[in-house]
Amino acid sequence: MTDTSNSQSGDAPDDGLELSPAIEAVLMIVDEPVPSVVLAQVLQRPEHEVATACAELAAGYEAAGRGFSLKQVAGGWRFYSNPAFDDVVQRFVLDGQQARLTQAALETLAVVAYRQPVSRARVSAVRGVNVDGVMRTLVARGLVEESGIEGESGAHLYQTTQYFLERLGVSSLEDLPELAPYLPDLESLDADL
Repeated sequence: MTDTSNSQSGDAPDDGLELSPAIEAVLMIVDEPVPSVVLAQVLQRPEHEVATACAELAAGYEAAGRGFSLKQVAGGWRFYSNPAFDDVVQRFVLDGQQARLTQAALETLAVVAYRQPVSRARVSAVRGVNVDGVMRTLVARGLVEESGIEGESGAHLYQTTQYFLERLGVSSLEDLPELAPYLPDLESLDADL
């Protein structure tokens, strides 16, 4: 018979795992913030105990001036690089990135970002060239995804992904800068289609 009093009293669970290192191990592998309640279920500990341990870890990392921090965002906990080292991280990412987006891919991505959901035909009309290959590249890189079918033509519609927003460092599409006033009116381009 298993003694359940340990998980209720705040002692380590029967598996012998210490709480803080167990939290670190789980959070080290996540792609998105993990709520305290999920961590508590996985670690078989009370939620308040897990939340307190996460807050203590976060404070400890900050006090020690570590190169990473633990933050509570979007209802969960996740590791992030310390903002004090943004320049170093940016140099590493940019210098270490071997396959950068081409000018054609950047232009196509901009059209999708500002016109989404949009079909490939509309993107091609705005850019004045065929974008099939570029769209496949953007989808493969996780920056663009299919978002449905256009009712009139049956064409696939595309939109930017959450990963796109993360890479740009913005929370939503509303945070994108305004289009320059000298660009052609996109509404008139749609009328030409």
